[in-house]
Amino acid sequence: MRAQDARLPDAELEVMQALWSLGEYPAHTADIAEKLDRSWKAPTLLKLLSRLEERGFVAGSKDGRANVYTPLVDQEDYLTRESRSFLKRVHGGSLSSLVVSLYPDAKLTQEDMAALERILEKGAK
Repeated sequence: MRAQDARLPDAELEVMQALWSLGEYPAHTADIAEKLDRSWKAPTLLKLLSRLEERGFVAGSKDGRANVYTPLVDQEDYLTRESRSFLKRVHGGSLSSLVVSLYPDAKLTQEDMAALERILEKGAK
């Protein structure tokens, strides 16, 4: 399975989000660790990065004695694909079902309605 088709487990997605947030590559393991919301021990982070490398999401190399990583999958591409997959799996592809589930008891304001209309118009083009 290609990285472009794979879905990441939560822990690996957290690591990818930390890597994507850095913006400059290759990134040292310590820099990635600083961006994580939780503090994993070094072996845990290295194992997750190794899995991401095996699956084709990152390229790993050495910079002296340090490990460095570069994302091979674009964040926007991955998140767009995941969002579409979620919509299809959970809501049968129905955008209205998703919106209703997010705001079951909420009253949408005119601003909310206008924003949704703009999104829908943009998607129809």
